[in-house]
Amino acid sequence: MKVLANDGISQSGIDALEAAGFDVNTTTVAQEQLINYINENNIIVLLVRSATIVRKDLIDACSSLKIIGRGGVGMDNIDVQYARDKGLKVINTPAASSHSVAELVFGHLYSIARFLHNSNRDMPLEGDTNFKGLKKAYAKGTELKGKTLGVLGFGRIGQATAKVALGAGMKVIAFDPFLETADLKLDFFDGQSVNFNIKTISKEEVLKQSDFLTLHVPAQKEYVIDEAEFNMMKDGVILANAARGGVLNEVALVQAIEKGKVAGAALDVFEKEPKPELQLLMNNALSLTPHIGAATNEAQDRIGTELATQIKSILLNG
Repeated sequence: MKVLANDGISQSGIDALEAAGFDVNTTTVAQEQLINYINENNIIVLLVRSATIVRKDLIDACSSLKIIGRGGVGMDNIDVQYARDKGLKVINTPAASSHSVAELVFGHLYSIARFLHNSNRDMPLEGDTNFKGLKKAYAKGTELKGKTLGVLGFGRIGQATAKVALGAGMKVIAFDPFLETADLKLDFFDGQSVNFNIKTISKEEVLKQSDFLTLHVPAQKEYVIDEAEFNMMKDGVILANAARGGVLNEVALVQAIEKGKVAGAALDVFEKEPKPELQLLMNNALSLTPHIGAATNEAQDRIGTELATQIKSILLNG
């Protein structure tokens, strides 16, 4: 049985599948050639991340396919319900990358709070000629401890991010239209643990109360954060979007920065990937990464082994 991991898969995932008798191919096939390749090679399982698109035309044209797997959480690049209606299994790995995304968010938040994203640009250029000037410019940072983190979207990734915040000594408030309460367990290196119960509140209250704000919502038709939402926020708020491009109005964000409403923002995802707007790339108030939220070695290992486990369960045990 042949598996095409078109956007790659970890070695741990390859090893687990091959040990079960699968033939794993990690060739990256161009989108326009994908249908022919699947049919010519009798591919049973197609694994993708965010780069490969799986729409109705491919699903209809590739009769050999039994499983479509997404390494990660969001499946907006797959016509999921259509595939399932056609009898295909569609799987993903919602838990595997949660902590990786949470750590990236906090890397950004700490960076913005202490101006690291700018200092790291300026020190190589001016560190030997303007040391005292840079020190003065970047000497008014803020601590995260004791501040309030607002979480919009309190699913797995939102909860993982909340755990990091609680560990950092922050107060956590959250909004989720489908969740009223969540029990969070913080595990420590010595076996101790602490339990927290977080009751969700309204979106408006989260926006009004948050010193820091992080988005963990799925792709949707309208902006979750637009001009009206920015106007509800505290002056000087710092926010992060490591969810999906298009859930935050980037034009409104730049305007909010210019007005002083937003002190800084972290973007790992963009409305126009892979070519973000130049006004974002050149804005000193932004800390930017190229959609790497789930891109840690540990997360990729978990994704690979989790996909392998699900594939074996469906095709060998089902």
